[in-house]
Amino acid sequence: MNKESQYLPFSERTGEKSVVYFTRDLSGNGLKKVYSKIGERMKGKIAVKLHTGEQNGPNIIPPEWVKALIFDKIPGAVIVETNTFYDWERYTTEKHRKTLEINGWTFCPVDILDSEGTALLPIGKGKHMESISVGKNLLNYDSLLVLTHFKGHTAGGIGGSNKNIGIGCADGRIGKAQIHQREGSDDMWSIEKEEFMERMTESAKGTVDYFKENIAYINVMRNMSVSCDCEGVGAAPVVTPNIGIISSVDILSVDQASVDLVYALKEGDKHDLFERFETRHGFRQLSYMKELGMGNDRYVLIDLDNGEKEISAEEAVKDVVPFCI
Repeated sequence: MNKESQYLPFSERTGEKSVVYFTRDLSGNGLKKVYSKIGERMKGKIAVKLHTGEQNGPNIIPPEWVKALIFDKIPGAVIVETNTFYDWERYTTEKHRKTLEINGWTFCPVDILDSEGTALLPIGKGKHMESISVGKNLLNYDSLLVLTHFKGHTAGGIGGSNKNIGIGCADGRIGKAQIHQREGSDDMWSIEKEEFMERMTESAKGTVDYFKENIAYINVMRNMSVSCDCEGVGAAPVVTPNIGIISSVDILSVDQASVDLVYALKEGDKHDLFERFETRHGFRQLSYMKELGMGNDRYVLIDLDNGEKEISAEEAVKDVVPFCI
């Protein structure tokens, strides 16, 4: 495994620091609390990108939390998604609409971005791609709130904000193939390990660069299975304790802080999720974001529950309790 794919302790990182906001309040009010610190970036027509999940998935962000956030803080916002690369419950727009209804995403409009075609976003200095194919409707929005259920991922290891937009804004046929499938291969999952992390990150960079100053990130650290929400009811049982919700205007900082919060847990609590990060080479997402200039891996963690004082990851998780259903 390359050095760039290994966990880098905070003390060994260099560069500037960004601000990450933290609350232990896992609820709609908690979402509103962290959003209030980054919401000034949301202008004009606002899209909310989240993983709406396969049918009856047990670990998705509760729709009632998202409803509370949108109705109170972002009236008029639209949830956005794309169809999947694999043939299952969200493979076509028709199937996707049915799944959205079953999972409770009925309280505001949901725009399936690739339902009317695709568009290309430039990436710039990527190693693998010059542009990424995304759902065309993404270009109809002025701002993007990346609202992520932080978790593991079968192939990517880390299912954070980078994965949410890197895979989640790529359209279901062309863009996702650019990330997952080597040209000419019959194996739709033929790109893996470091190259998969890099392609996913390059894809995310296309979206980050497109929205410029009008993009912000929230990671919800609840029901953190080692499995992605794309596995639905087949996701591995959750064993990692719930931690809280964090937000930032820096995509690298929000994902790095999420990883650090997991790393700060007791060994038995973090073992399964951290093993998933590591064995899938997931830390390459973080190091490559830094190489591409997408943000900072150093940050100041602000405790919104205690007078907005600066705290460490260890302080943030010292009172977590074992996960229970």
